[in-house]
Amino acid sequence: MRSSQPPSNRRAVEQVNTLDELLRERDGLLAVMDRIAALHGTARLIRAAVGAGSGFVADLEAPDRAIVRWMSGTRTEQLRNLVVPLGQGIGGKALALGTPVRVNDYIASSSITHHFDTQVRDEGLGAMLAIPIVDRHGPEPHPIAIAYAGMYDSGTFGDDAVRRMQAVADQAATAVHIAARSELNQADAVCAERKRIQDSLHDSVGAMLFSIGAQVQALQDTLTDQPVLITRLRRLESDISAASSALRESILALAEVTPERTLPIEIMEYTRSFERRTGVSARFVELSTVPPLDTERTELLIAVVREGLLNVEKHAKAHSVIVSLGSSQDGVHLVVADDGTSAIEDGVPGTRMGLRSLARRAARLGASVKLLHHEDEGCALRAWLPGID
Repeated sequence: MRSSQPPSNRRAVEQVNTLDELLRERDGLLAVMDRIAALHGTARLIRAAVGAGSGFVADLEAPDRAIVRWMSGTRTEQLRNLVVPLGQGIGGKALALGTPVRVNDYIASSSITHHFDTQVRDEGLGAMLAIPIVDRHGPEPHPIAIAYAGMYDSGTFGDDAVRRMQAVADQAATAVHIAARSELNQADAVCAERKRIQDSLHDSVGAMLFSIGAQVQALQDTLTDQPVLITRLRRLESDISAASSALRESILALAEVTPERTLPIEIMEYTRSFERRTGVSARFVELSTVPPLDTERTELLIAVVREGLLNVEKHAKAHSVIVSLGSSQDGVHLVVADDGTSAIEDGVPGTRMGLRSLARRAARLGASVKLLHHEDEGCALRAWLPGID
């Protein structure tokens, strides 16, 4: 039989139906992408699936304890935020056994404990059914929540109701598992973006500040007879140092590292940047865990790394560099070693001045900074900090 509706009306109805279907699909997708939405939706599904007067879900906050969080069709607020320990009541028993538990009259039942009779009586529930929601998608099945169904009128939950309720519980477990994976993927995406920003800042702004600092240092070395310019250059060098420190703090904040891990990560970043910029193989080796250091000592070691790598870049004909960091009973040791042939000469400007400056900073802390020649080739810039009680 042909429809009596005009074509335009039929198309409008079809479009509305299509829109409704898309909205339902969207709601379903949102439900499985969000744990709270999934479990809240489960409370509503329970009522429809088993014909119950109310449905509610308790979330497992520990292996031996659940809390009723989501409710649908309940008459009071007596059950909300109810703490259900393992083995107590109908839900606690279902959790302990790992199987469905049902009673025809909660208050009169002899098969469960009666820790929650007051709340159940005030809510007016009679027959009840509880089923653990179990995540079976991981290496080992484990409960994640408890699903409840309750009746206000006389009635019982038969085997068919148990099967339908179990199907709802299984769907809820799948939805929660998908939600957890979604959260993990989102967290991974955030970490990846933070890492991208971190690398971009380090490789662009960090490299630029490093280059400017090197040029300023070189100018100071060649303009020794112009005190006015030297003063300005030192002020600029101070500003560059402050900008570099602020950049390092931003990069470390993006990396979300703990304070005791900041020094190794900074050294690793400087080493990696040096290798990318120069093409010289560079490796950072953490020989042992270094205890947390204060700002002044941390900055001294960072300055040693920066000076050592800068000297290799400017003066050495090195094929590789190894930066090592470690601690022992007598303190903290840092070494920037290269296999070059001319890392330092008496007539090389800048090298000796930079070393003298580092040596003075180290002496104020009871530490030392020395540049040593290898017997065969290359040099090692060594820094030592005494142990701190």
